[in-house]
Amino acid sequence: MIHYTCDGCGRSIDSTNEMRHVVRVEVYAALDPCDEELEDDRDHLQEIQDLLERLDDEDDAALGDEVYHQQRFDLCSECRRRYVKNPLGRVTTEHLGFSQN
Repeated sequence: MIHYTCDGCGRSIDSTNEMRHVVRVEVYAALDPCDEELEDDRDHLQEIQDLLERLDDEDDAALGDEVYHQQRFDLCSECRRRYVKNPLGRVTTEHLGFSQN
């Protein structure tokens, strides 16, 4: 039997008796074209291929991590509920309803 542990709280997840949730996070560089590039007749597929080849040639793996990063997490039902409510983990403060006087 495969053993799963919640990456949120560290609790063991018994997948035969409870739901296990998988979260996949993908972060990549958004390369927006400038206005001049929109009118250009360039071979964009070739440029992407050249970029990928340059990344393969780089000795520093951190450079590739700046362009593309992927992670996978197993969550129990409680941690899944908290994650869906606040996926960026922002610290929230309660809004108090003070009068305008």
